[in-house]
Amino acid sequence: MDGVRIAFASTDRSTVDQHFGSAEAFAIFEVGADSAQLVEVTEFIDTAQDGNENKLPAKIGTLAGCAAVYCLAAGASAVKQLLAAGIQPVRVEEGSTIDTLIADLQAELASGPGGWLAKAVRSRQPVDATRFDAMEAEGWQE
Repeated sequence: MDGVRIAFASTDRSTVDQHFGSAEAFAIFEVGADSAQLVEVTEFIDTAQDGNENKLPAKIGTLAGCAAVYCLAAGASAVKQLLAAGIQPVRVEEGSTIDTLIADLQAELASGPGGWLAKAVRSRQPVDATRFDAMEAEGWQE
């Protein structure tokens, strides 16, 4: 499937019902314009909201390859670390269903994504070496 990986902080794999830092599990889907497939479920043991930020790097590491994580909330430190890892945190209302969020993503993919989703799609595209050669000839730096 040619799509983007999206994580959802969810205990039941059907609704987003967790804060990022205390998430008990992430359901990770590969989402394309025409299809979506659950590819992985990651579960955590120590999920207490205790302000211990030492848990964040390991949790963020489990999301490697994901373009975004949908959650009820994320603290400032978590947001900063997620963005540094190239993962867009997306806050949703409690009770948001994963199916509805995926349908919204698919509609955006079909109509031409914007913002973080467009960036994620571009990063999955093959590199066009001729474009970079032309940019270099015009004096652009990497």
